[in-house]
Amino acid sequence: MHKDIEIKSEFLRVLSSRGFIHDCTDIKGLDSQQCINKKLIAYVGYDATAQSLHVGHLVNIMMLRWLQKFGGQPITLIGGGTTRIGDPSFRSEERPILSIRNINSNVVSLRTIFNKYLNYKNEPNKALMVDNESWLTELNYLEFLRDFGKHFSINRMLSFDSVKTRLDREQSLSFLEFNYMLLQAYDFLELNRKFNCSLQIGGSDQWGNIVSGIDLIRRISNKHAFGLTSPLITTADGKKMGKSHGKAIWLNPKLLSPYEFWQFWRNTDDSDVTRFLLLYTELPYDDCIKYGALKGQQINDAKILLANQITELCHGKTASMKANTTAVKVFQHGEIDFNLPTQRISLNELKPMITISQLLIKSGLVSSGKEAKRLIAEDGARYNDKLITSPNLQLTEKDFKSPIKLSAGKKRHVLLKLETDQ
Repeated sequence: MHKDIEIKSEFLRVLSSRGFIHDCTDIKGLDSQQCINKKLIAYVGYDATAQSLHVGHLVNIMMLRWLQKFGGQPITLIGGGTTRIGDPSFRSEERPILSIRNINSNVVSLRTIFNKYLNYKNEPNKALMVDNESWLTELNYLEFLRDFGKHFSINRMLSFDSVKTRLDREQSLSFLEFNYMLLQAYDFLELNRKFNCSLQIGGSDQWGNIVSGIDLIRRISNKHAFGLTSPLITTADGKKMGKSHGKAIWLNPKLLSPYEFWQFWRNTDDSDVTRFLLLYTELPYDDCIKYGALKGQQINDAKILLANQITELCHGKTASMKANTTAVKVFQHGEIDFNLPTQRISLNELKPMITISQLLIKSGLVSSGKEAKRLIAEDGARYNDKLITSPNLQLTEKDFKSPIKLSAGKKRHVLLKLETDQ
């Protein structure tokens, strides 16, 4: 699509060269507009389905960050309204309905994440943060159907892959979910009217929703808007970005420690280093290619650079340096570092004793007793760096006079501390 077109705007050239672009509704027109008006206004929307975003969302956040660097104005839209319905895109089942209280709590939490990546202060192109709850809850249903419902073709909506895939599998799609596409299209129209926003950025699974918004803007306001999608990012083993060992890689330090976040990137597969440097850091393009091409022991240095850069963006320089220092102590010197992820053990859990299998589950290193037994049988579990040979090993209160370090393999470690009344 975009590879055959000479891109002139610096913003789109950077996105294209670094692998951010999957598709665009009109790359030539968008490029021309960006060259004429540097203050391109674009938005990305995130529903408030959890207390945090995860690393799978970082690509679109970085796209907004690059936009702001080149003079554009980013808008982060939090879907306090659309979360009440749930986006059915490529999902096999309906999202659970959250209470209004939970949604509002999630909205507050998400706001803190965007502040790390975008500048919302008094700059000429300061970022804006909006919540679609402010206009969607004000809509009159009958008026909305009359004024906007007539512009949506059911035939076309059914043809979009995000919906078609669900129906082809003969999986139910409720009328509630089917409304989502209309509301997201209306969001784009509302942002276009209020802020002259002309570009929506989203993952490739949002193509149908984005195109519907562009079409609605054309029909209602007779304006030309654009859509830009990013590719689905997977790791070398084919897994979607966002989870490791079945655990979500959250951007909120309350849900995942900066050390665990750092370790996720440090454990990147060799073949992913170049791609992740380009997508998730701001290192110059040539440096990303150079570091990603390193071999042998040197590629580990590139992974540490990757982990440091991404952790600094998300959690700050101090947290990044502390995570790096902790890793050196734990891996190179075999020390117990108190910045490792920590779990508390109560006295009640130690009466009269607790097995090592139960501790492995409590630590989050395994999810079941069966998994604990398999880890131990494969010589993958360690207690204070000593091999665990039996899943029935028993520990009591006296074993917790100092913190215990549990390990699963060479890369995953947790400290267990006795919880005191103080």
